[in-house]
Amino acid sequence: MGIIVRLDVMLALRKVRSKDLAQHIGITESNLSLLKSGKVRGIRFETLSAICSYLQCQPGDILVFDPEVESEAGDD
Repeated sequence: MGIIVRLDVMLALRKVRSKDLAQHIGITESNLSLLKSGKVRGIRFETLSAICSYLQCQPGDILVFDPEVESEAGDD
């Protein structure tokens, strides 16, 4: 089972550059890139809230559960 990160889709839909989002929410572009690629083990609610506020979206627009996707860490 896995979580799919659709942050890149939301950025494209809102026509927002990663650099601008990272600067606004106070994280590095490198960390935002890791988040976009799904290569993070977690995200703080504070960060998720800041992203949703800036992009004017809901957490479900960014994070999607797909039971068919295997997690990279092999967690169930």
